[in-house]
Amino acid sequence: MNTFGRIFRVSIFGESHGEEIGVVIDGVEPGIDLQESDFARDIDRRRSGAKGTTPRIEADEPHILSGVFEGHTTGAPLTIVFKNTNTRSQDYSKLIDVPRPGHADFTANVKYGGFQDPRGGGHFSGRLTLPLVAAGVVAKKILAETISEETNGHVQFRCNARLVEIGGIADETRWEAALDAAQKEGDSLGGIVECTVDGIPAGLGEPFWDSVESRLSHALFAIPGVRGVEFGDGFAAARMKGSEHNDCFTPDGIDGHEGLVTPATNHAGGINGGITNGNPLVFRVAFKPTSSIAKAQRTFDFAAGEMTELRVPGRHDICFALRTPVVVEAMAAIVLADLIDLA
Repeated sequence: MNTFGRIFRVSIFGESHGEEIGVVIDGVEPGIDLQESDFARDIDRRRSGAKGTTPRIEADEPHILSGVFEGHTTGAPLTIVFKNTNTRSQDYSKLIDVPRPGHADFTANVKYGGFQDPRGGGHFSGRLTLPLVAAGVVAKKILAETISEETNGHVQFRCNARLVEIGGIADETRWEAALDAAQKEGDSLGGIVECTVDGIPAGLGEPFWDSVESRLSHALFAIPGVRGVEFGDGFAAARMKGSEHNDCFTPDGIDGHEGLVTPATNHAGGINGGITNGNPLVFRVAFKPTSSIAKAQRTFDFAAGEMTELRVPGRHDICFALRTPVVVEAMAAIVLADLIDLA
């Protein structure tokens, strides 16, 4: 439900327009250096305000409530909360009777019998990715320290996600014009994020149900708005021959490290049989266009029992995928931190 992980366990709570949102992280080893300032960089990467993103700007200041004493983790559950202050709940007053197309308004109403919090999407909102980013910061620290210790400092953990496509356009120089056009039309755009994780040792993964792809996909599809996940060559592999897709082994490794035997190519995205093979993990995540759009849509008014025209009010991203690379990194780190503890 709202908890993910076996050993490194992450639980999120709160609603978009509630008083607070937050995360409880269990399985954090004692002695990790952790300050509230450590979260600033990744939180800033998720922040709104840039072209194509929502004008709703929150302070997003993390407050550590438990699990840290004198700047180090204690081993007890780590709790981090964020205040919600910049809300306009009146924008959502009519959406119970006229649920927004593409959102969870209708399904949440059916699931919870009308008792859900509809403001800003409630618990289904992309606002809940903020505590996930916070959990990702902790997970990255764990991975960096664990991998460095296990390799005597010879291997560095790196997780980097970037937006590679907006609205079907891979040329970054054309993105601004596409965003402007979509805004003028009262519409929205989707995007694709590619993530590469370096420094992951071979041998992580627990087939069948807990293969690396299974666990990563499970977590990534929990991010609001995800419509697809692919590893390595992904769907393109279906159009290749075995001789083209197979990754043959070499003592030089994919990065040219002499004596390190890994596949010479990386069509599989760093995973064979659900287990990491020593190559970088490479995967892509497809995000749908923002569902809340100003453009008029014909949909059903459940109170009136008739079709109506809906223009969604409020402040929304033209392309929320712009803010998701750091969320994708967080999810990858959360999964890998749990798998490295299981190994």
